[in-house]
Amino acid sequence: MVIDKVKKVNKKEESIKNEKASDMLIGKWVKCSECKEILYKEDVHNNLSVCPSCGKHFRLSARRRIKQIADEGTFEEIGTNISTKNPLNFEGYLKKVEILREKTKIDEAVKCGICKINGEKAVLAIMDGNFLMGSMGSCVGERITLAIETSIEKRLPLVIFCVSGGARMQEGIISLMQMAKTSSALAKHNKAGLLYISVLTDPTTGGVTASFASLGDIILAEPGALIGFAGPRVIEQTINQKLPEGFQKSEFLLEHGFIDKIVERKDLKDTIYKIIKLHKSSK
Repeated sequence: MVIDKVKKVNKKEESIKNEKASDMLIGKWVKCSECKEILYKEDVHNNLSVCPSCGKHFRLSARRRIKQIADEGTFEEIGTNISTKNPLNFEGYLKKVEILREKTKIDEAVKCGICKINGEKAVLAIMDGNFLMGSMGSCVGERITLAIETSIEKRLPLVIFCVSGGARMQEGIISLMQMAKTSSALAKHNKAGLLYISVLTDPTTGGVTASFASLGDIILAEPGALIGFAGPRVIEQTINQKLPEGFQKSEFLLEHGFIDKIVERKDLKDTIYKIIKLHKSSK
């Protein structure tokens, strides 16, 4: 009887220890989905959120991306007065948005602003997949359009980092209209003879791919990024054909001329800077 009780106590203590160890693993370690290595999270962050073992580019928050691309202290945010609306009175939508704001510490799926990139002034828009998977609703579309219009007004190059699951279903047709709005603004941007660099990151899909993401004068992408409109299964069922392996990866799209260059994260800032300088000197 006494032995049984001791065993139960030991098992309980062991279970508590295992739970603590599990919590520590979740908090301080991350598993790479490509090479399956267990990595110390701080090491990954110090390596620009790139796996040191296989080079997989982990998804980045808008805040981290701004730190990597914009010169320190130069990013001046615009469009913060444009907020999320609920045009269809979709039940629970605004409540979900509020919860996400608390959780992610950002107010929407895109941050826009004016900054300097290695000393060169530019308009920068960065989407964030942590907020409703970077989906594009009226607020995101309006902020992207504002960034484009600011670029035209101030005669500055425009850089947009795209990451999105597509249009936001809670806003129905309103979200789909953002495709036309952003594309129309970019047509004016092109007519003004200004530079637009689109950077496709993992994943860039749906209505964002079908609008401003694909309209760059120069289209860059990160290695291994998923880029497409619909999922492979949907496409196969629609066209009744077997699709090639990895056909929606940035490497396949580069080979077939959809993008101009694949750039590793450590080289992105310098690459964008060089393109801006080249465009500036060609005028």
